Amino acid sequence: MIVHTSAIVFKTIDYSESSKIVTLFTKEHGKIAVIARGAKKPKSKYANLLEAGNLLDVVYYYKSSRSVQTISEATYLEKTLNTRLNFEKMATMMSAIELISQLLHENEVNEPLFEFARKFITWLDDTDVEPATVFPYLQIRLADLMGLGLQIGEIDENNSSKYLNLDSGLICLENISSHAYKLTKNQYHYIVLTLQSRNSAVFSISFENGELKELVEYLDRYLKFHVEGLKSRKSDAIFEQMLKA
Repeated sequence: MIVHTSAIVFKTIDYSESSKIVTLFTKEHGKIAVIARGAKKPKSKYANLLEAGNLLDVVYYYKSSRSVQTISEATYLEKTLNTRLNFEKMATMMSAIELISQLLHENEVNEPLFEFARKFITWLDDTDVEPATVFPYLQIRLADLMGLGLQIGEIDENNSSKYLNLDSGLICLENISSHAYKLTKNQYHYIVLTLQSRNSAVFSISFENGELKELVEYLDRYLKFHVEGLKSRKSDAIFEQMLKA
């Protein structure tokens, strides 16, 4: 079956002398592996296309009994040149697509997640927002799309104690589980704005030293608590330096 669909490149590895194996997140078949024959040749039609994070329009031959499909055509769906030229945007994008890839099973079709990922990559390319500050937003929205959305319990705004309970995803005044983390005022407001408004106001929150990195760690632990097999991201080596800064 010949399939023509949109795709996000997750990962590319060399295969044989001239080909590459590419992991794609496709709108039609979810996460799949494809072989791009001749992709390593100097004048390949795939030159610069099969890079992680690229948004593509692809054609491939699909057979359900195969673990690796064969790609025949690829063109840009949207170009993200700003990301490619910005070190911090690139590091954020790489960590983002690695997280999204880990949340997906092979051949798992998830159009809402695909559309969110596509829009996120496009928005990151265009925005002037500090790239690292968008990562907790990504984590919170992905949790929601995976059916693991955080919930805001009854809150007294005058009470400074607010906890994220990992087992239930409930944010409330008390530590009600054995796995809970106390949130700072900035961390709490970031989560609330992300859940309730979903607009750029959340990125105007000014985190103090270590608060952003800590929030990313809390949200990673929440996802790992609920998603079996979720691992630390290999691409975080550079992103971690941004968070420390």
